[in-house]
Amino acid sequence: MLIHTHPSFIIVSKPAGKNFHSEEKAGFVVQVSQHLGIPLFPVHRLDKMTSGLVILAKDSETAAQFGKMFENREVEKYYLAISMRKPKKKMGWIKGDMTSARRGDYKLLTTMENPAITQFISCALRTHERFFLIKPHTGKTHQIRVALKSLGSPIAGDERYAQSDEARKEERGYLHAYALKFRLGDEVFSFISPPDEGERFVSSECREQLHLWNHPWELF
Repeated sequence: MLIHTHPSFIIVSKPAGKNFHSEEKAGFVVQVSQHLGIPLFPVHRLDKMTSGLVILAKDSETAAQFGKMFENREVEKYYLAISMRKPKKKMGWIKGDMTSARRGDYKLLTTMENPAITQFISCALRTHERFFLIKPHTGKTHQIRVALKSLGSPIAGDERYAQSDEARKEERGYLHAYALKFRLGDEVFSFISPPDEGERFVSSECREQLHLWNHPWELF
């Protein structure tokens, strides 16, 4: 879904369960490029299970500019997640180095040499549902998924980090790239795209809470 078009970039919403890069089939970026008939340059990525907002540059110069902005932490990103487990704490920070574990997994360490840094707030939804609004301050692979697992609250439907038998019962992995805010040139851009896939994300309780979180940059 096309959210916004600009002379230098577009903002699109990626569906859950779609590969970002091409593997055996054309990935999300290639499909969007083919649909619009223009070459596009990804400047960040989302895991297959994750839905939501993606920036795609229209030229290599803009892609390089965004690359520096992400490196300098000048792009604010906000995510939504639902877990079926109560967290060890309801809000705050999760910090620690990340290292590879078995079968392509990652795990959080207590060391702080080059830490993944994640900030979050959370609230209860329906029975057993915990809703998270998350601001990652770094961009490590699987960062949010590992951070929530370290809280004792793996993301519902995450077959890699939640209990696999429970995860397979879910319609999707409940992680969504909800909002972006950044400055490009003299203009400040902000975008919000609520999730529209997955029964837990579209429940009335979830929608009501999103009304309170509709300006996430004011909450951190």
